Amino acid sequence: MLSFDEQLDILVKAALQEDIGDGDHSTLSSIPPETKGIAVLKIKQDGILAGMEIAEKIFRYKEPSVDFKSFKKDGDNMKAGEIAFEVSASVYTILQCERLVLNCMQRMSGIATLTREYTDKIKGYHTRVLDTRKTTPNFRLLEKEAVRIGGGVNHRMGLYDMIMLKDNHVDYSGGLEQAIERAHRYVTEVKPGLKIEVETRSLDEVMRVVKYGKVDRIMLDNFTPDQLREALQIIDKKYETEASGGINLDTIVSFAETGVDFVSVGALIHQAKSLDLSLKAKFV
Repeated sequence: MLSFDEQLDILVKAALQEDIGDGDHSTLSSIPPETKGIAVLKIKQDGILAGMEIAEKIFRYKEPSVDFKSFKKDGDNMKAGEIAFEVSASVYTILQCERLVLNCMQRMSGIATLTREYTDKIKGYHTRVLDTRKTTPNFRLLEKEAVRIGGGVNHRMGLYDMIMLKDNHVDYSGGLEQAIERAHRYVTEVKPGLKIEVETRSLDEVMRVVKYGKVDRIMLDNFTPDQLREALQIIDKKYETEASGGINLDTIVSFAETGVDFVSVGALIHQAKSLDLSLKAKFV
């Protein structure tokens, strides 16, 4: 698999090409190419800051010698009126990277802020907050990075780094045991070390999985906290456990109180609201 930086390079290259096309004609038509400038990132809304390292990498992708001064770091609390960074570079670089930097940081800061709300709710409990694959196509890399910055845990990045047997896999395979057996054989013969998670929809399915074994984690889908407690007694810490479905800021504590290992929350990403940031020219 490609490294984080390699994936980021691909994302940045494609995003800049999408935006610039055959040229940034607004800048080309109005500013001489040798012009240098300074810009600052102004914070206009309280929250958790995310995307600082990404912003620097975007600017350096266009101009490796930029002078990037950070005044805050990823994961910091931010307040309206603060300055996050100052960048000195070619004005062409600043203006061509401006929108991509803002889009990434605004989106990432919104996700990190919401994630922090969830993780703060269950601080002190054993349970950890997981993200999901409910992400924006081609932007998953940074959305999941924002979850990590906000204090959450990344679940699998995609279909390639963990086997998750969900309801459709089970149904298409002809049953729970058949799906598990085929997945276990696949891992043994094709992909040693790949973890297997299986989704269960009832206490009966939980009992069947515990009896059959050959998995690493059991997902308990749409279980109430009371049902979850029963399921955890059946599992008896033999496997990692994950609760999914019906988990929000109002209910997450009741799930954490059961002692489940993980709660997965798609809302961390698909319900997050971008925060307000702006990149403005600085004159000295």
